[in-house]
Amino acid sequence: MIRVTGLSVSYGAVHALRDVSFEAATGSVTAVIGANGAGKTTLLRAISALVRPTAGEIDLDGTRLVGKSTENIARLGVGHVPEGRGVIEEFTIEENLRLGALHGNESFSVGLADQFELFPVLEERRKQHAGTLSGGERQMLAMARALIARPSVLLLDEPSLGLAPLVTAELMKTIKELCETRKLTVILVEQNAMSALRVSEHAVVLHLGRVAADDRSEVVANDENLRHYYLGMAE
Repeated sequence: MIRVTGLSVSYGAVHALRDVSFEAATGSVTAVIGANGAGKTTLLRAISALVRPTAGEIDLDGTRLVGKSTENIARLGVGHVPEGRGVIEEFTIEENLRLGALHGNESFSVGLADQFELFPVLEERRKQHAGTLSGGERQMLAMARALIARPSVLLLDEPSLGLAPLVTAELMKTIKELCETRKLTVILVEQNAMSALRVSEHAVVLHLGRVAADDRSEVVANDENLRHYYLGMAE
């Protein structure tokens, strides 16, 4: 379980997060939603130690993450798929996956077979350079590169960005299945609020760096005030 308590992050005079607290339960999807500039990406970056909090704590099953390096947090079982997918275009699919396996504890061949079972299209194109893949295929590769290390927590930043609705639906289905079958804890940042609310059990709504709501996803989805004022969705 990931527990965030009183987390604040600033970029100079700009307060990106202010006193953010929530829990992401084991084996479930927690959606983090809100308008642009709400602090969603900063939250994930703080968990991965890509930015340093000015206050607050982040715990993974009782282990304090604040103060640890990004590498050590990855070794503790936190995988991060950043916005924009972040694959190395000049590398082949297999080479990208080999990089992801560096922090894993099982053999590369076992991990590779596991990811090819999850994403068969990657096996078909394993020697193909990542730069030649479609947007959906790149997102699959980015997820596979994070999953090959067998994380217990997966941070996903805008995985549906730029993808066709059918590809997005398939991706969300895969995320849900991973939680159910592997007890993977997922923190899902999404601009597409309804898509995130449909696949998640719990939702955190951020507004200008603060928590505007922290409740079951179905409650958030049915709250007209949240939908209108914080998510920019029609009633």
